[in-house]
Amino acid sequence: MAGTIDREMGLDAVDDLEQLPILGRLHEWVITVDHKRLGLMYITGGLFFFLVAGLQAATIRLQLAVPNSGIVPPQVFNRLLTMHGTAMVFLVGMPILTGLFNYLVPLMIGARDLAFPRLNAFGFWLWFFGALLLYFSYIGGDGLYGAGSAPDVGWFAYAPLTELPFSRGNSTDYWILSILLTTVGSTATAANIVSSVFCMRCEGMTLTKMPVLVWLATVVSFMILVALPPLSAAQVMLLLDRFLGAHFFDTQAGGSAVLWQHFFWIFGHPEVYILVIPAFAFASEIIPVFSRKVIFGYSVMVAASCAIGFISMSVWAHHMFSVGMTPAGNSFFAASSMLVGVPTGIKIFNWLGTMWRGKLRFKVPMLFSIAFLFQFLVAGLTGIMLAVAPFDWQLTDTYFVVAHFHYVLVGAIVFMIFAAIYYWFPKATGRMLSERLGRWHFWLFVIGFHLTFDTEHFAGMQGMPRRIYTYQPGRGLETLNFVASIGALVQGIAVLIFVINVVRSLRSGEPAGDDPWDAWTLEWSTTSPPPEYNFATLPVVRSRRPLWDLKHPDDPDWRYE
Repeated sequence: MAGTIDREMGLDAVDDLEQLPILGRLHEWVITVDHKRLGLMYITGGLFFFLVAGLQAATIRLQLAVPNSGIVPPQVFNRLLTMHGTAMVFLVGMPILTGLFNYLVPLMIGARDLAFPRLNAFGFWLWFFGALLLYFSYIGGDGLYGAGSAPDVGWFAYAPLTELPFSRGNSTDYWILSILLTTVGSTATAANIVSSVFCMRCEGMTLTKMPVLVWLATVVSFMILVALPPLSAAQVMLLLDRFLGAHFFDTQAGGSAVLWQHFFWIFGHPEVYILVIPAFAFASEIIPVFSRKVIFGYSVMVAASCAIGFISMSVWAHHMFSVGMTPAGNSFFAASSMLVGVPTGIKIFNWLGTMWRGKLRFKVPMLFSIAFLFQFLVAGLTGIMLAVAPFDWQLTDTYFVVAHFHYVLVGAIVFMIFAAIYYWFPKATGRMLSERLGRWHFWLFVIGFHLTFDTEHFAGMQGMPRRIYTYQPGRGLETLNFVASIGALVQGIAVLIFVINVVRSLRSGEPAGDDPWDAWTLEWSTTSPPPEYNFATLPVVRSRRPLWDLKHPDDPDWRYE
């Protein structure tokens, strides 16, 4: 009965919206406080900037494909590096992951919305205007080289090189204000998710019965609340330096040149885990469903995630081994960086344990998840290598580091973003993505990824510096860079197929039904797409797999939990 009411409410909501003229529909989306629409707006915005940042990356690889290339001037190259890095972290990774949590968490905890819907909308629009501000710098950011200058300071914007004497014009100011707005928006969303998880769970959903994704969304939100304020503080200090002569980072006036690095990496390294833990969350929901088994070691998985979140707050200075810290400082941060590998290894073991002797279904979300497992293992191993201070001294600021963090950011995070989109697209739209196009997308992206980033490891070990504009022939770098650039082209083709798949499926995709994957969590109990208020009657759960209990009343999970 409840499902019938839900279906009626959902179809009515969709029909009402579709009957409005285009401006009316746009107005409804602009004023919305519905967590699902805001989640979709985050995801759509993030995917748009993914395409923009991807084109910037392709231009960078085109420039480096052959030695002594001059496809773009050095100044433009520096701006491309800055905009690509900044966009991929703040305008792609953060909004897509925030959007997925925005969409899924209330549905998975059996709530009708987040705790503070208007704060949720406020957070989105802060992010949106921050993103616009960054790209507006192309028009309004007057720099050294004439009108219209995007920032060219790197996504880390090291002070004092970003102080006014070394970074004139306004492009750096646009970078600072843009990131300040987006981080405040992310902080508001994190506070909202924490409040919702602790105050709005449906009857019966104790902390030990929450889906793993909800647990990890909570861990990530706490990390955001701790890690992002130091970055915001540093940006305000840099603005004070640039406009009011505060000299926080000016050594000649008594400031510290290393202070910015500490502030930035106190945010920067936890940020890696803020981005990758949601990938863990998606894997923890997708792998059990396509293995037809419960998650192996639920309690250990949750504990390991909490441990990763806690330990990751104490590893930031492993980015600063070459700064010249004390032996005690180097030893502490090397040890803490290696320690975070222990709970991470536990999670990989548990995912493999979930797949062991399962009835595996190799659908596209599962393919991306399996590739993620292998690639994240390699990323973890190279991360352990860079946590060894003498090794880091040899390879810091080489392409080995570039390859390592792209193995994390692309090999783990982007792969699991694709897996999540293929998995939850039917719920959000009511239509399936094409399995055939999805497989083309997957295999081309895997091939392109490994062509690009495997070879960059070797280029780094041969001494190729990161952020380099070009290189001389005869140093053993030509073939490696050419292959890496071919890989970038193959990845671009794969992403184009994904875009075609999404557009085609939105127009004429196969109807999905309410539960196309035979899944177990609460979001699949609603219609596809869900009604405006999610549930006409709030659900009551008795185990971690409420839909399994409904489908199998003779063998429910609550008997064993």
